This record gives sequence, structure tokens and C-alpha cells, in this order.
Amino acid sequence: MQSGIAASQELQSALATLVSSSSQRGLIATIKDESIVPGATIPSSSSSFLSDLSNLSTHIKPNEALYILLRRSDSLSSSDKSLAAVTYVPNAAPVRQKMLFASTRLTLVRELGGEHFSETVFCTEADELSGEGWERHVKHIESENPLTAEEQTLQDIKQAEALESRGTRGQGLAQGRGLAIRADDEISTALKTLGEGGSKNLVQLRMDAPTETLQLVSSSSATASSLSQAIDATEPRFSFYRHDDAESSIVFISTCPSVAKIKERMLYAASRSNVISLAQNDGGLKVAKRIEATNPSEVVEQTILDEFKQDEKVESKGFAKPKKPGRR
Repeated sequence: MQSGIAASQELQSALATLVSSSSQRGLIATIKDESIVPGATIPSSSSSFLSDLSNLSTHIKPNEALYILLRRSDSLSSSDKSLAAVTYVPNAAPVRQKMLFASTRLTLVRELGGEHFSETVFCTEADELSGEGWERHVKHIESENPLTAEEQTLQDIKQAEALESRGTRGQGLAQGRGLAIRADDEISTALKTLGEGGSKNLVQLRMDAPTETLQLVSSSSATASSLSQAIDATEPRFSFYRHDDAESSIVFISTCPSVAKIKERMLYAASRSNVISLAQNDGGLKVAKRIEATNPSEVVEQTILDEFKQDEKVESKGFAKPKKPGRR
């Protein structure tokens, strides 16, 4: 999984300086405006790589993901210019940031030149970037079979996904298997109204990526034939549609257009299960059907009708009057 984000020219230049420097131990990099850009430089204050790791402490925060490029040789004047690419993704960082940094780490190494890097490291705790922590990492690597770059990246993404459940608990939302989210107060009211009947049978919700907050977009009316036009096609949406009665026909529709940014896709995928929990627990809805689509245009009238037609067949078969036993 790749994010489409590229290393900036400024980062390329900063890397060249790092490789040729005799006093610089490392370089911080981060993601800004869909690009990987350089940050602070890490000086060398000793003749040991492990000792120089103490210079990272002022740059490492418990809630901010970073890339850290480190010169591995103890002697910076050595002909060995190999680097270690560290992806630091702390547990308290925003989920979208975790996913973005994990999915972009291979891009970072590839665009800066894989020949510069002798190893890549993924860590979630600050103490892993201390001298003792690095020694533990080396022992761990030596005790297991090494992974390819692609295998390591996939493993890192899975690790970042596993951290989702440690996010901020959402307002009025029980912690489930997906991402815990914050929800606007008006959402519960809109969902309850949807379940009570009335003319408005479509509620659209969106995730605000910067704040990771679920927001109410609209409450409106739609038919099965007009549903695809009613749902916004320019950005991802969570929609709840009442096809018939509220007890058996609430449809949850998740749409995520191909034009959406990768971090939006990840955020919506991680939030989906808890949005449904919110509708059922706080909104009192009984979600009967779930539909996932790329674009709203895929959710045509026949799609909705087919979903409920299957239930009609099962119900009809289940309540068929048994025939009287005949004589032999």
C-alpha cells in the first residue's frame, strides 16, 4: 500500500548534506502538504552511534510521528556512509498520521535511494531510540529471519492499524473493534429522527480528517432511484437510508470515491464499524443492510431492491405451509 506522497527536493538536498557531513549524526523528516520534507538536524556529540542517540530526545514527542535518518558508522569521517531509516509512530499519534507514515516509509527509502540505507526500523516507543533500545532491536533482528522491504512495510502498516483501538474514545460511542471517534451532538438527534419515520429518510455523515470528528452533513429525502444522486460524490460519506420501515429497512452505505486521498480512505475504513455502533447504540437504529461502494453511482435502485428481495425469498420459504402427509 503506497500513499502517493513524494520526497521533496529540499529533503534530497538535506540528505546529501547529511551523507557528506563530519559533524551531523542524523536528520528529522516529516510529511507536510502531501510531501516528505526535512526538519531539524541531529548533531554528533560523541564517537559512538549509540551514545549519539541521546541527541534525539528533544525531537521525539509522544503524539507525533517522525522519520529519522541516522548515520550508522561510529566515525562520521569513515568511508561507510550507510544510513538507518527510522519510522517513529507513537501510540498517541492521530490514527491518520500513523497510517500515513507507515504506508509511506518505503517511498521515503526508494526516492532517497535505497543504496544509502543499510537498514530500516519501525518503532512506537521513545525508549526504542535510546542506546539500550537500539541494542535490543539489533538482538531481535539477529534472532529472526529478515523480511523483504515490501514484507516489512506490510507488517508496519498492520502494526499501525492495530494501534487504532488506542485512539480517543468518541462521545457517546462504545469502544469497538474499529477506530474510536468523536461525534457532533446533532448526529444522535438526526439518527433518532430517521428511526422514528417521517419524510426525511437519508442521513449523511462525514469524517473531518484534521480533527477526526464525525460530522452531520445533511438529513434529506430520497428514493431508491434517486439515492445515487443524493449522496455526495466528491468526498467519502457514511449514509443511513431508510428504505421502508425503520424496524427492518435501514441501510448503511459507505462510499469512498477514488479521488479521495489515501489518508481519508484509511480514516473511513478504520471508522466504519464504530459509526454503525453509534447509529445502533445512540441513534437506536436497527441496521439491516450494509453496502460498501467506491462511488455513489454504484448504489442504484436495483442494488437496494436486490438486498431486500433476498429477505423476502427467505421469509416466504420459511413460512410456507407444510403439505399434509399423503397415503401410501
